[in-house]
Amino acid sequence: MVKIGGISLGDFPLLLAPMEDVSDPPFRALCKEQGADMMYTEFISVEGLIRDADKSRQKLDIYEQERPIGVQIFGAKLDSMMRAAEIVEEARPEVLDINFGCPVKKVVRRMEGAGILQDIPRMIHLAKATVEATSLPVTVKTRLGWDADSIQIVEVVERLQDVGIRAVSIHARTRKQMYKGSADWSWIARVKENPRIHIPVFGNGDIDSPQKALEYRRKYGVDGIMIGRASIGNPWIFRDIKHYFATGELLPPPTIDERVDAARRHLLHSIRWKGEKLGVLEMRRHYTNYFRALPGIKPYRHKLVTLDEPDALLEVLEQIREKFAGLETARLNP
Repeated sequence: MVKIGGISLGDFPLLLAPMEDVSDPPFRALCKEQGADMMYTEFISVEGLIRDADKSRQKLDIYEQERPIGVQIFGAKLDSMMRAAEIVEEARPEVLDINFGCPVKKVVRRMEGAGILQDIPRMIHLAKATVEATSLPVTVKTRLGWDADSIQIVEVVERLQDVGIRAVSIHARTRKQMYKGSADWSWIARVKENPRIHIPVFGNGDIDSPQKALEYRRKYGVDGIMIGRASIGNPWIFRDIKHYFATGELLPPPTIDERVDAARRHLLHSIRWKGEKLGVLEMRRHYTNYFRALPGIKPYRHKLVTLDEPDALLEVLEQIREKFAGLETARLNP
């Protein structure tokens, strides 16, 4: 049984990664229904939280059916991290997660996210202070290192554990790689093989099929898998992986009805949570993924990413249902 503090996550949990403008409540609801064992919010700026910025505060919205859930924060200033930890605790998530892995330039240049990988002592200091500022279990998501010449992930996880971090999720690329090239899970295996490490270690990066999930589970000895990009427009990946683990068989890909229903529910929930204008706008990034590989989908997709009226968008989704009814759909791997 894998546990983060006193939170039981099952024998081999599947986690939804924190993704900016993706892992919000509308999307998390779909992933939870399809078997995600634990999910994380979009990452939240500690500076936004302590300034009481509306967008940052809204990301603290948690619904009971989502639990267990982790709130992820990022920042570089000690006092801001500690104050933000107190604010997060008021939202009552099960876990507080620190982002030490975001590779985006505007984050990194402030020594936030993966930028902190250039200063490991500072990373450990921030982690320790955050742990001491909250009663919540604190976890960390990070990368292998800044670049191939500075990978210290085995030592880093030891030091994080020593200051009270209760679990780590490791994206098996360096910051320099961004999302290019292949994720090197052999480094995660080295962390797991370290006899000093007793906290859960979750692997992240390139898991896009049930077969790969099982292969990496067996090969690298991780305690669970965190799934990010492969879940976008494909919340069924959690269901598919669990079924494959249990039976060795692949489920058929989602039907047209399942795809349309998911996109429809996602849109309506997005509008309810964000308001009509923003809900419609931010939903546009998802349509390509929901309807990937459908022959002749292009004119429908164009309408989905240009129309502004919810009723018109819902009508297009019903047109897709009718147009592609009975079509045997392809598996939704990226």
